[in-house]
Amino acid sequence: MRIRYSVGLVLAALTLFSCDDTTDTIGQSLIENGDAVEIATDSFVVTTRSVLADSVLSRNVTGYLGKIRDPETGAYVTGDFMTQFHVVEGYDTFMKRDSIASSWNGDISADSCELIFFYSSFYGDSLASMNARVYEMSEPMQEGKNYYTNFNPIAEGLVRKNGFVADKVYSIANLTLSSSDRNNSNFIPYFSVPLNDPYTDKDGVKYNNFGTYLMRKYYQHPEYFKNSVAFAKHVLPGVFIKYENGLGSMAYINSVRLLTYYKYHQNDSTGEVYAAFDGTEEVLQTSTITNDAGTLKRLAADNSCTYLKTPAGIFTEVTFPVDEILSGNHANDSISSARLVLQRINSESTSQYALKTPTELLILPKDSLYSFFENEEINNNRSSFLASYNSSDNTYTFNNISGLIRQMKLSKGRSVNWNKAVVVPVSTTTTTVNSTSYISSVVHDMSLTSTRLVGGPATSRPVTLTVIYSKFK
Repeated sequence: MRIRYSVGLVLAALTLFSCDDTTDTIGQSLIENGDAVEIATDSFVVTTRSVLADSVLSRNVTGYLGKIRDPETGAYVTGDFMTQFHVVEGYDTFMKRDSIASSWNGDISADSCELIFFYSSFYGDSLASMNARVYEMSEPMQEGKNYYTNFNPIAEGLVRKNGFVADKVYSIANLTLSSSDRNNSNFIPYFSVPLNDPYTDKDGVKYNNFGTYLMRKYYQHPEYFKNSVAFAKHVLPGVFIKYENGLGSMAYINSVRLLTYYKYHQNDSTGEVYAAFDGTEEVLQTSTITNDAGTLKRLAADNSCTYLKTPAGIFTEVTFPVDEILSGNHANDSISSARLVLQRINSESTSQYALKTPTELLILPKDSLYSFFENEEINNNRSSFLASYNSSDNTYTFNNISGLIRQMKLSKGRSVNWNKAVVVPVSTTTTTVNSTSYISSVVHDMSLTSTRLVGGPATSRPVTLTVIYSKFK
């Protein structure tokens, strides 16, 4: 269908359909030397289908630990993660050697050592009994290397065969703590894993616990503690914490702390102190996500709709009829706007643990799916665009993706995917400088989300792209 407008309605039409940041061609076909402009609209059916994500780039500051079952689709998701530890440069990790009062086997020692896992939030049943196992890494993960969610340190031989292994049965609620502690407004939820068993380092030297190993290494080789890189290379490459048993919760762990406790004497008095090493965003962290492959394949094969599932689950692929959009009656037209609306299908699950709906989506060329995230790009509103979930009408709207259509036309013949784009759930970070806010980071959404979208190869409700054209009469 084509609708013609008078010149007086041109600006209003362009405003209605071009209300995002992209204004590449607006104005190119406006009034010039008094000439009138003809505006036309047309709608085109686009084809959508579900595609398996396989794995995504694991570049995040949150570790995922546990196993859950999506109550709507029945899909299982398991999370494990690895973290290294941060060393503050120029900071004395331990007190002066001659002030340490704890000893073992005729030398200084730690009284105890533990790993503490802090979680900002979680999914599922806080009382579910879960079992995890912590492994010592044999060598550091490589800085600058891209690690995806299917990377398994154990399978890759990066877990030390004779290193420490510590098991932990835990629940998110952590009822081992007192109710007064858990109800304190300053309380940060956590569970701890003791490292107090006898420990033998890679050189065969034995210690009464892992904390004593850390202390003695510090005094023998202070240069190993000068920064995080030296610490990972010579002292502790990192830890891998792996889900073992249980079902019903996924902890979103935002910080790991390694604590070594020991006694000291000073001015005829004795006290207790600890040294801390933190697994934070300053050091490398990766998550390993294992999805129920059979269930995901079944969902992706559903032709009556398409899916979005995270983490590392299912994306939606969109195929645009680019030739039809830019040929025939529109061969000499300029695209002023191209609007794509994705309608969400409400979940049929009544469970209190239904997965949340993705909040932000990115659409980008299919051939750019991996390079976009590896190169730490952000949406440029020329070939990659963001849309937020609108709960009032249950949709995601990409207001103007005309730049994507034009790029596809230029890519014809260079790739079999030239007219295909992928819709991916993402998380964005906003930075404010001098009262101006801008998006500074776009990464894969690694939280637990799931939704169905109208569309699919056999749908009775096709997805349409609305295009506004303009040209001089």
